[in-house]
Amino acid sequence: MHDIGLTGLLTAYLLLLAPLAIILWLRVPMLSSMAWAVLRMTVQLLLVGLYLHFVFDLDHLAVNLAWLFIMVVVADASVLSGSGLKLSRLGAAVFVAIAAGTLLPVLVFTGGILRLERLFEAQYLIPITGMVLGNCLRADIVGLRAFYGAMRKNRNACQLCLAQGATLHEMIRPWFRDALEAALAPTVATMATIGLVALPGMMTGVILAGADPLTAVKYQIAIMIAIFAGTALTVLLAIGLSLRSTFDAYGNLDESIFR
Repeated sequence: MHDIGLTGLLTAYLLLLAPLAIILWLRVPMLSSMAWAVLRMTVQLLLVGLYLHFVFDLDHLAVNLAWLFIMVVVADASVLSGSGLKLSRLGAAVFVAIAAGTLLPVLVFTGGILRLERLFEAQYLIPITGMVLGNCLRADIVGLRAFYGAMRKNRNACQLCLAQGATLHEMIRPWFRDALEAALAPTVATMATIGLVALPGMMTGVILAGADPLTAVKYQIAIMIAIFAGTALTVLLAIGLSLRSTFDAYGNLDESIFR
């Protein structure tokens, strides 16, 4: 696989001149945010690249698990921030949901699909977890925002259901279902069009690494199934585990959970 030298990387940055010119021409108020995003992306990826080089060479179980813990903690904070919910109230529940919903399909991938002798081998564990976790993060934001937004908007309807004798789980079921559908819809759409609209990331990476295209296809099928399973599990667990912290004993939504 061809490496990208410093000249090649600088050439890539020249592509930024096109969106920069558009932003300046149309006076779109996002010049500073674009510059900050590019700077953060560069610094973060360089630091991660250096760290992963060290992690892959060391390949120690404790270090690998520590990195996964950091990934889940950051995802936890990002999900709740994007959902408009307080980390102090729901951080623990969402952390457990993300950890369980992500690691289960990842371990099936490394152990059951790839059949690695070492399930936590850094070269496979960290990139695969990153792909699954990234998709779970987006799905959790959509799911939690949709669910608690609907609960807040339909407060009167919820209280009416409870007054008529419905339990909390019976009352939330329609909005729980809608939130899960909204969270899973992008992944379902991606699976339905994958390979026709664009070559996906893992498949492209495996091909660029020199592998046979059919091998790349098998990797992509496996990772898409793992991603779909992970998103379904994390959204289900994130909403389910958070209920104890978001509703009082009478089934009323606690407004203090919102940022």
